[in-house]
Amino acid sequence: MLQSLKASRLPLARAARRQAVLQRRTFLAPTAALRADLVQDLYLRELKGYKPPPVKSSDSEGHVQKFSPPKAPQSPEESDIANDLKAYENQQVEVEGQAAGGEASATEEDWFEEEEEEEAPAAH
Repeated sequence: MLQSLKASRLPLARAARRQAVLQRRTFLAPTAALRADLVQDLYLRELKGYKPPPVKSSDSEGHVQKFSPPKAPQSPEESDIANDLKAYENQQVEVEGQAAGGEASATEEDWFEEEEEEEAPAAH
């Protein structure tokens, strides 16, 4: 009887394994990937069918300012050198210690001269 029990268990075990394998395979089979994704198909079809409008040269008129180069700076050599030189020549020369024409000479103070201190009488 032991042998008959073992013999009957073997086919049951094999059948149970096959059933488990079949269940695992069908359980793990991705059914969502096999079905067509309608939204994705519509999106891709619209992308392929889209034609952008042609770009015209006048499209940027309201959005971009016209470029105008800045005015070149004036060279110092182009200024009125003749008048500047004449004004320099007409300046009066100021010499230290001399009074300007018609002014009284001011007495000059020496700020760095130290005054001698008087010595206090020594008390004995």
